[in-house]
Amino acid sequence: MMPFILGNTADAPLNILCLGAHSDDIEIGCGGTILRLLSEHPNTTVHWVVFTAAGVREGEARRSAADFLTNAGESKIIIGSFRESYFPYEAAQVKDFFETLKSVKPDLIFCHHRHDEHQDHRVVAQLAWNTFRDHCILEYEIPKYEGDLGKPNAFVPLARVQVARKVELLTQHFASQATRRWFRAETFEGLMAVRGVECNASEGFAEAFHVRKFVL
Repeated sequence: MMPFILGNTADAPLNILCLGAHSDDIEIGCGGTILRLLSEHPNTTVHWVVFTAAGVREGEARRSAADFLTNAGESKIIIGSFRESYFPYEAAQVKDFFETLKSVKPDLIFCHHRHDEHQDHRVVAQLAWNTFRDHCILEYEIPKYEGDLGKPNAFVPLARVQVARKVELLTQHFASQATRRWFRAETFEGLMAVRGVECNASEGFAEAFHVRKFVL
């Protein structure tokens, strides 16, 4: 498929905001895309926001984010303290937290899909659109038991080296998730391979997103 160039020039620096409900969501949903963007857009700034990561998961989240953002021009990692799986019942507090992010003024936002079956994911997606009404938002997908992947309409082809690095960092940093049957290299590689087929990616892999509004 023919690509769309992001930014004023192909290698222009960007200001990116990544939003994830839980400690590994950003990495799973758009980790490969972040690695590609940082390789193609030097001096890019990334705000990496995780809404909940308690105990050992906070350390995992910080170390993982630091490795994914090695090539960022500037990065800021923010870890919230909301109660996991209770976001709909803490919506007012989550909304207040979103208000503090308006100063970021991002060129591009990554967040959960608004039709994600996980309640925390949906709240983050809904408030992202409520807070950033004039921005380009790419809604990523998270493979899980509910089977809610849907039909994404935007694709980012990935090089094999980016796929390998994403999977390496996920399995390296999130030991607390290793007992979950779906949290394995085959899951992450398989989904990227399927999305690679759908967009005819040159190296066979891609990450996919849902885009509600897009202005050329």
